[in-house]
Parts: sequence; structure tokens; C-alpha cells
Amino acid sequence: MEEKLSLFSASDVERYINDYAIPWGINIAMAIAIYVIGRIVVGFLLSIFRRVMSKSKYDDMLVDFLEAILSAILMLFVIVASLDQLGVDTTSLVAILGAAGLAIGLSLQDSLKNFAAGVMLLVFKPFKAGDFVEAAGTAGSIKKIGIFTTTMNTPDNKEIIVPNGNVYSGNITNYSAKDTRRVDMVVGIGYDADLLKAKQVLQEMIAADDRILAEPAPTVAVSELADSSVNFVVRPWVNAADFWAVKFDFTEQVKLRFDKEGISIPFPQMDVHLHKEDSE
Repeated sequence: MEEKLSLFSASDVERYINDYAIPWGINIAMAIAIYVIGRIVVGFLLSIFRRVMSKSKYDDMLVDFLEAILSAILMLFVIVASLDQLGVDTTSLVAILGAAGLAIGLSLQDSLKNFAAGVMLLVFKPFKAGDFVEAAGTAGSIKKIGIFTTTMNTPDNKEIIVPNGNVYSGNITNYSAKDTRRVDMVVGIGYDADLLKAKQVLQEMIAADDRILAEPAPTVAVSELADSSVNFVVRPWVNAADFWAVKFDFTEQVKLRFDKEGISIPFPQMDVHLHKEDSE
């Protein structure tokens, strides 16, 4: 009676263990082993990658970003291998992941464009944090180069966040890339002024300013005979950090020195002539 009530006989239990429990147990153990060993191997490869990249002197932000991508790709292979050991149809899984990736990529085209541009900016380094640049229709000091955006501070201390795609796709003018800069100024004198004296005064002013470099040699030359003035170009070379100070100071000193030397600086004038008509 007890044998009839029994759901499984001893032979059924033994067959179940041999046919299902043992193979599944082995597969699960192998899958866990693949995952654990895979994680150890991934960690080892990532440590080698970081050591190699640190010796290459790449930006830390770029290294962290590439390490995160490499880690995700390697771990995806480990997970797929573990699932394959369990008998999961990984071919279909990979196809699903590929289709999902394509759909996400199409819906995030602008973000991917900014992402790619961010990687290019970090790799080729057209500028670095602290540089004063003109890009994407704005100018300012670079505060941060992110994966999707670049943050800039304007001279009047406004923060501007620019998409990397806009920065990389246009012209980039880096005013901090070189140690020296040329200050370009135009100084006009009246036609009745002493041209040679004015030129000598400008040369004396350049020689008296210690911030102006001897090499490359500064330029003082007549550039134009304009409608109401004779124009000099004054082009001294200075250290990049002294650019604005020299430009502002020199402009002020030109006015003061020319007034002292009696050299006229022309300004727009309008002559109004009144004609009195005879009344009838």
C-alpha cells in the first residue's frame, strides 16, 4: 500500500539525480567558476591597462572613462560565457543586445556625437583646463572637459556649458597655447603732426617698458594714410600673461605722452556751414 502511495520509486529518484540534478549542478558550478575567474582576469587586465595608460601621460579623466568602457565590454563577455555554460541561447541574447544598442544609438545621435567629440578632445588635447580659448561662438577659460560637455568661465565670471560636438566641429583658438603673444595696436596722428617725432616717441615708450620682449623685435611702422589721420601699427611681443596689462597701459601712456609732446591725435569732426538766403 505504501509503495502505491509513493510518488517516486528509488530508481526514479536515482534516474532524476543522474539525468538532471548532477548535470545541472555541474553546469551551475562551472558557470559560477567562469564568472568568478572571469572577474579576476578582468581586474588583472584593467590593472595592466591603467599602468600602461599612466605611463603614456594621458588625462586621468580619459583613462577612467576608457577603463570603464573596457570593464563593461570584458564583463559582458564573462556574463555571456557564464550563461552559455548554463545552456542559455547566447546567440539570441547577443542579437537582442545588438538591436537594443542600435535603437539606443539612433535615439541618442546627438549625445553620441558629443561623447565621441569629448573623447577626441581628451585624446588630442587642443586645450587643457585653465587655457583661455575661443570656440563654439564663445570665449572663456576652460574649467572642465567632460565626456559630453565642456565648461568655460567668461572673463566676467559667467559659466558656459558647451556641447563637445559644437566645440570640436568648429575652429578652436587657444590664446594660452604659446608662452608669448604679439600686442597689435593702431595709433593715429594728425596730418599736421611731426611723423618722425611720433615714431621716435613710440619707440622710446616700447624701450622703457620692461614687460615688452626684445625678441622678437617690436614693430613700429606707418601702415595707412587714412582720411583724417596717419596710422602707425605698434606690435610689441610680450609674455602671454602680460598681454592685456601691456595693451591697456600702453594705450593710456600714448595719450599722455602725445599730449606732453604736442602730437595731435585726430578725432572725427563735422563742419557745419550756414548759408543765409536773401528774403524776397
